[in-house]
Amino acid sequence: MPMDAYLHYLWIAANPMALGIVTLGVALGIVIGALPGLTATMGVTLLMPLAISLDLGPHLSLAMLIGIYVGAIYGGTITAILIATPGTPASAPTVLDGFPMTQRGEAGRAIVWATLASFVGGVLGALILSFLSPQLSRFALRFSYHEYFALAVFGLSMIVTISGRDVLKGIISGLAGLLLATVGLDPVAGIPRFCFGFPELFSGIGFIPVLIGLFAFAQVFSEIPELSRKGFTLPHLRFSYPSVKEFFRYRFTFLWPGTLGTFIGSLPGAGCDIASFVSYNEAKRLAKPGDRFGDGEPKGIIASESGKSGCTGGAMIPMLTLGVPGDAVTAVMLNALVVQGLQPGPLLFRDHADVVYPIFLTMILANFIMLVLGLLSARYTSRMILIDKRVLLPVICVLSVIGAYSLQNSLFDVGVAVAMGLIGYGMKRWEYPASPVVLALILGPMAEQNLRRAMLMPGASPFDFFTRPLSALLLLIAAATVVTGLWKHPGWKREEG
Repeated sequence: MPMDAYLHYLWIAANPMALGIVTLGVALGIVIGALPGLTATMGVTLLMPLAISLDLGPHLSLAMLIGIYVGAIYGGTITAILIATPGTPASAPTVLDGFPMTQRGEAGRAIVWATLASFVGGVLGALILSFLSPQLSRFALRFSYHEYFALAVFGLSMIVTISGRDVLKGIISGLAGLLLATVGLDPVAGIPRFCFGFPELFSGIGFIPVLIGLFAFAQVFSEIPELSRKGFTLPHLRFSYPSVKEFFRYRFTFLWPGTLGTFIGSLPGAGCDIASFVSYNEAKRLAKPGDRFGDGEPKGIIASESGKSGCTGGAMIPMLTLGVPGDAVTAVMLNALVVQGLQPGPLLFRDHADVVYPIFLTMILANFIMLVLGLLSARYTSRMILIDKRVLLPVICVLSVIGAYSLQNSLFDVGVAVAMGLIGYGMKRWEYPASPVVLALILGPMAEQNLRRAMLMPGASPFDFFTRPLSALLLLIAAATVVTGLWKHPGWKREEG
């Protein structure tokens, strides 16, 4: 690309008007992502009409939506770290090590690690989007039903890794999540399953109400007894920025999850949720003997945050190059492009370079703005845990009810969230991990739909999953994940000893 063309696209992406719009989008996204239940998809969906009605043009409209996307994916981390309530599903793995750091008084430090990791992962994703879009899109086309089923199985194998101290309890939680995923209409035959006469269950149990219940309401219910104790004291809080030496000590943990997340994001339908869990799982599987995942290990926060932020760039790849959305957010962006007379696909790069190339630069710019806002606000957002819990817990309840209701304007979803909160409280009391339920609820439908569609193909055989190279490789990795996860588990080692 000639230098004058590059400078022209840079001016389109970084002129004062564009900077202001991206900054506004990132700030709104952080707030939306931090509120339980208000996901990145919902934020982009709600604000897309505003972006288009302002008649800003294709690039500026997309710039606002990209800013919201980047900000919301990061914003869900804040509540995940501070109150063990992920604002977005992709932030669920961050709870595993982020909240223990908060309990140690290191909430601000955890937020800084998450901000840095989100920035590195997001920039990596944007750079790969800029230079390797055609290659990754061609590779993504090789994924069919068999490969997506194998990818789902690989994701489910992570239950062994994220189960905590008791693998058996983690497996039980995962099976419970798979059972919840079967509620609703059969994806192939269209027959209601386990709906018990409730029309609201025909579309399945809402993922967001389950997430809010298992994390937000469960945390509130578990802390209510503490409010009645005399001498209730606020937690101690220390704040410090990581040193440059610490940053370079984790340099590889910053880099490879962002690359992995970008690759996962380039697969249509995968999304940031899977990227986050896969990155956390791989970081834990590659852990050194001194690492303490689940007890406030910075590597756990860095891996999950870098992976999910890298996915934001990856999810744009199939949308721009193939006209196929990488996740729910890019599906909304796809509509925004079409409404403004642009047809995503290979010809978009040739006919509308003045829109495509500034998008690449805007992704990078949005991550820089997110970095600045995140670092500047970390000291103040971390002080939220100093709010008296007699005030904080009711606020969390109100926000949780709003988040559960706003998805479909349904009180039934609020009831599901409260019911799952009671179940989550019991799980916390008897030390059953909640993360496997979330993971199974994400991947269960993906595994079932692709398995059944693969077996409905003419001449289908179960051996097809092992004769296709990509699906066989993913299933082999899944088996290796289970074996290494069990082998490294403390309970396994005690039995061997």
